[in-house]
Parts: sequence; structure tokens; C-alpha cells
Amino acid sequence: MIRKLCIIGVGLIGGSVARRARGFCEEIVGIDADPENLSRAETLGVIDQGCASLERGVAAADFVLIATPVLAIEPLFRRLQPVWRPDCVYTDAGSTKGNVVEAARRVFGKVPPNFIPGHPIAGAERSGVEAADSGLFEGKRVILTPLPDSAPDALARVNGFWTHLGAKVEQMEVGHHDEVLAATSHLPHVLAFTLARMLGRKDEQAEIFRYAAGGFRDFTRIASSDPRMWLDICRANREPLLELLGEFEAALREVAGLIRSDDAERLYACFSEAKAAREKFLQLTENNHA
Repeated sequence: MIRKLCIIGVGLIGGSVARRARGFCEEIVGIDADPENLSRAETLGVIDQGCASLERGVAAADFVLIATPVLAIEPLFRRLQPVWRPDCVYTDAGSTKGNVVEAARRVFGKVPPNFIPGHPIAGAERSGVEAADSGLFEGKRVILTPLPDSAPDALARVNGFWTHLGAKVEQMEVGHHDEVLAATSHLPHVLAFTLARMLGRKDEQAEIFRYAAGGFRDFTRIASSDPRMWLDICRANREPLLELLGEFEAALREVAGLIRSDDAERLYACFSEAKAAREKFLQLTENNHA
């Protein structure tokens, strides 16, 4: 049981945590940079109390979740540093981990043992507290990236916290996390944003969108995600993402060359290989949910 859960950033992730955490938290306090969003969170009953003061909000909390855009975390660490308590457990929900760990080292000199970096692999195109969903984490993965000197009891509490929210918790090394997520999440979002922007700038965009079928809707769905959040993610995970973008550029040039030369045999082989990879992914997904 958590006596007082403090959530910094009451948007989709923070709000969804709050909605699901009611069963094992005596009190849930929210802090948000947007006063209107914080007021809505309180009005909707997502949190028990909204607090404009970070210092008052974290006072007496025994569990603090940072659910802000990743580049906002270092300034938050600086504000939390004077009131950081050893009897409280801290974690985050950022989509990148290397920059968060380095930010903690810059602020505290080392990563505090009671801070456990984390990342819930869950989300939606909508943002803000209105999008909060108590079932958002059900059956989803949460990756924790503890460090060698992380406190075992803090790690156990963060693990148990996400398990209570219905998630499947795994552990991963910080750098490996950022490489994997660059490929599986960050690159697809950049591609979706880029395609939607490219087609949206065409003079005949109304006609293009009128005749767009389900494939366009499926591929560009994630381009409806919060641009501010994805700006931060791209900046925070720049190097792995740039490497993958280079690989994707090369792959596109290869396919363009096959189309240009009308190499039907090799183009068919490319599409077949892609289809097999997609089916393998679906099979793995089904097995993991079994």
C-alpha cells in the first residue's frame, strides 16, 4: 500500500496511472505545469488533489512518479534535489533512459539509489488528462533500467507498483533500451510524422485524404501523437535514431532502384521478406499474450 503517491505530469500516462492506482494508494496528488490540465484532473476525479507547488506536492510522499516529457526531467531533478528524501521511492515514465540517467548524475553527482528509471510501453494518439485510461497498462510491458547501485527495496517497490497496474515488468540495460526503442517506437513515429506532413503539404491534399484507405490510416495513426513529447524523444535519443534513419534511407534507395529498373524478382523478394518479418512479429505478440 502506498500512503501518498505524487504524480508529476498528469497527462495520458500520469492520469492513467492515477486512475488505476486508486485501489492501493491512500492519497494521489498531482503536479502539472499546465494549471488548467491540473484543474481538469482534479475535477474529473483522476487525482485527489492538484498542487501548484512541487515542494508541497512531494512532501510526505512515499512514491513519486515523474511522467513529464523527457527533456523536462533534468530541471525537475534540480527542483527536487533540495527536498529529495531517502525514505521515498522515485521513478519515471520517460521513453528514453540514457538522458534521464545522465541528468540524474549531473544533478546529484550519481544516480540516487532510490531512483529507478522506467518506461511503460503503452500509449495512445490522444494526450492530456482527458485521455487517461485505467486499463492502459493492462498486459503491456514496462521496462525498468536499474543501475548496479540501485537499492533492491526501491526496485522491488517499483516492480510491484507496475505489476499492480496490470503491466508485465522486465529489466534492461540503459543503452540497450534506447537502441531497442529507437527501432521499435521512435523510428516508426518519425516516419509517420514525415509521411503525414509530406502528403499534407501537397496542393491536392483534400483529394489525397478523401481517397486514402485503411493502409494510410493505419500507417499514420501515430502521427496524431503529441508533437512536443516526440520532439523531446528525438532530441534525447538522437544518435540511435539517426543511425536507424540512415539505414532506412539506404533501404528506401534500394527499393527505389528495384522499381526504377523494373526488377520484379528482387522486388517481390523484398516484399516477401517484409511479409515474413511482419508475420513473425504477430506470432511473437500472440505468444506473449497467451
